[in-house]
Amino acid sequence: MTDPLHTDLLELAQEAARRAGTLLRDGRPADLAVAATKSSPIDVVTEMDIAAEKLITGLIAERRPEDGFLGEEGASSDGTSGIRWVIDPLDGTVNYLYGLPTWAVSIAAERDGETVVGVVAAPMRGETFHAVLGGGAWATGAWDGERRLACRPAPPLDQALVSTGFNYVAGVRAHQAEVAQRLIPLLRDIRRGGSAAVDLCDVAAGRLDGYYERGLHPWDLAAGDLIAREAGALTGGRPGERPSGDLAIAATPGVFEPLQRLLEDFGAWRD
Repeated sequence: MTDPLHTDLLELAQEAARRAGTLLRDGRPADLAVAATKSSPIDVVTEMDIAAEKLITGLIAERRPEDGFLGEEGASSDGTSGIRWVIDPLDGTVNYLYGLPTWAVSIAAERDGETVVGVVAAPMRGETFHAVLGGGAWATGAWDGERRLACRPAPPLDQALVSTGFNYVAGVRAHQAEVAQRLIPLLRDIRRGGSAAVDLCDVAAGRLDGYYERGLHPWDLAAGDLIAREAGALTGGRPGERPSGDLAIAATPGVFEPLQRLLEDFGAWRD
């Protein structure tokens, strides 16, 4: 039986993601420009990232004023309720800046430090993914109603389609390219979508056999990691560790362990 609190958190996350997604999709100015940079001159923030985070945090704070926040664009408060919202208002900002469709709003709710709700809305794909801890992963899209998600049956590693991402710091990215170069002959192929949240949901939906990336932050991971796990995928980081900035992996069982071993052998966690 679903915890009523989790149901309430899910409904609020869905509403916030829907409103932010509509703002980003319909409010994107034709002359959209970079508002700031983060880790490097090509790691950008737009005015729309900031506006979307304000919308999300404002809505949640109005409904649940005692909750805490951790947001990519600066929202940070501890709260007193035991609930913390982990928010990426626009995951895939460079895609959004260039008018590419692979970007998403990612909202997760943690209860006493454990992620219990995750929502990822991908407006340009017309899809929204969601999960509640212990309740499976689901999506709405071009089909009727909600579809329960399940990761793909595990193929041999040499037939696995795996996605990754690259850091915006030049030296880190060069090492990541070396790792990808070593992996490519051992896999079916590698994809690079540009949104960690969408990649994690695509593992959940059976569109990818695996995904890995170095340098992610909690807001990149929180919602998509729960959705992937609730769809039957395995997630982790370096052997014996949870997903982190050092390394995040999500893959169908059977692909996860050999992929993790290769990434460890290739030093994918190093800068």
